[in-house]
Amino acid sequence: MPAGFISESWPASNRNDGRLQVGIPGRNKSESAVSLVTGAVAALAQINGAAPAGPTANVVDGAGHLRVPADYRTLYQALGTWAIAAESGQGSNEIHAVYASPGAIDAYRKTGHFPDGAVLVKEVFATSTNEMTTGTVSHADKLKGWFVMVRDSKGTHPGNPLWGDGWGWSWFDADKPLKTTSTDYRSDCQGCHLPATATDWIYVNGYPVLRH
Repeated sequence: MPAGFISESWPASNRNDGRLQVGIPGRNKSESAVSLVTGAVAALAQINGAAPAGPTANVVDGAGHLRVPADYRTLYQALGTWAIAAESGQGSNEIHAVYASPGAIDAYRKTGHFPDGAVLVKEVFATSTNEMTTGTVSHADKLKGWFVMVRDSKGTHPGNPLWGDGWGWSWFDADKPLKTTSTDYRSDCQGCHLPATATDWIYVNGYPVLRH
């Protein structure tokens, strides 16, 4: 299993803010014309009711199929990390590093709930355990895969078996960030979250950043 990210073409994030820039010193006529057209397209989009790209823009398609967001390590916020103890001996068997989409942490601190559209990405790593100056230490090694959740309190994908109980749920193997191996969230995902039912299925006690 390859470590880290695999070299697969992921959807690029839309970072064009559509600003209208006319008559800026130092710009030639062609540059100003391009800026004018860009601004006009953005204005037309607003007139036609098109909404700005939200946190799920590169995570969920129209049918509710999830994928791992390609840019989460640079755009998302670190939520917290879990160390899964080894069944025998010292050290950890796995390291889980969790990220939250922009704004999700602030919204939770204000309301006590993740807002609709919030995306959580959990990286699952195998570990390497060694003796170091601080003692026996385990660190993340090879990436095993991702677990992705998308907040959806309104039930926008009622016919999709990977959506329900307020979330979209999917596991992805490390070599397939665009295609989940999950088929039904109840049988494939939810069992691990049952003790966290009272907190919207999320173990929020493990994330100090959510506390006031």
